[in-house]
Parts: sequence; structure tokens; C-alpha cells
Amino acid sequence: MIFSSIYTATESLCYPKGIQKALDFLKDHDFTAMEPGRFEIQGDDIFATLMDATTKPKEEVRPESHKEYIDVQYVVSGTEKLGFVNDTGKYQPIEHPEGSDVYFYGEVNKESFVISTPGCFSIFFPEDIHRPCVCEGQPEEIRKVVVKIRVTAL
Repeated sequence: MIFSSIYTATESLCYPKGIQKALDFLKDHDFTAMEPGRFEIQGDDIFATLMDATTKPKEEVRPESHKEYIDVQYVVSGTEKLGFVNDTGKYQPIEHPEGSDVYFYGEVNKESFVISTPGCFSIFFPEDIHRPCVCEGQPEEIRKVVVKIRVTAL
């Protein structure tokens, strides 16, 4: 898991090509002026979804992971609390909707949280079980972008 800001100086950083494409996409667009929806960056290998959501208490959001795609989750407006824990193999998915790349889990132990504000991004790899859209305090409306990067497109 990587947590940073789109405004961070990146001269010393060297991300894999797929992640760099995702970050460039996030830097180059004004998501406050765009309609929610899907945006192709590199076909089905790298694409973004702009969405409006309401954060919820932790107990109402299931932890999840993905096997085929890496998530780059970026907050445009509002505050989002994100949970994460390494998938050490001791957690078994309790649900996997057919045809999707999402695996849902029950409770996880030793979950850590970051507070994501406008400009922050989190990168979740297949080894990261994560819990998005958790409220910090009261539920609130947020706007966020999730860029999906196929693992083979790194």
C-alpha cells in the first residue's frame, strides 16, 4: 500500500509505468468539472471511474481486495477514511460476485487507517485488503476517482 498526495514533489520517485500513467491522469484532469463515469486511459488495462459516494461507519463497509487489478484511489472532495491490512493468507473471502474482480471479507484484525483529503491517493495492490469509503466522524458526501491498473500493465 502506498499513501501520498498528488501535490508531492516526485523528482526522486520512480513508479512503474502503469502507476505513473494513472498519476498523470489524476494530475491532468479537473474532476470537479466532470460528470461521474468511466474514462479509458489504456483500454481495459488502465481505466478510471469518477464517482460520488457517501462515507459510512466502518461497520457498514466490508473489507475487499482485487486479484487482477491494482487500485489507485484518489479523493477529489470531502474526507475519506481508508482501512488496510496485508493479506497474509489467513483471511478467506466470504463473497466474490461472479465475473468481478472484487473479493469481500468479514472482519480483519490489526487494520490500520489513513485519512484521505483532497489530493491524497492510496495505491492498493492485490496483497492489500482495504476498506474504502469509511467516514471520519459523521458520514459525508465525497467525490473520488478509482483508477484500475491491470497487474500485467505495470
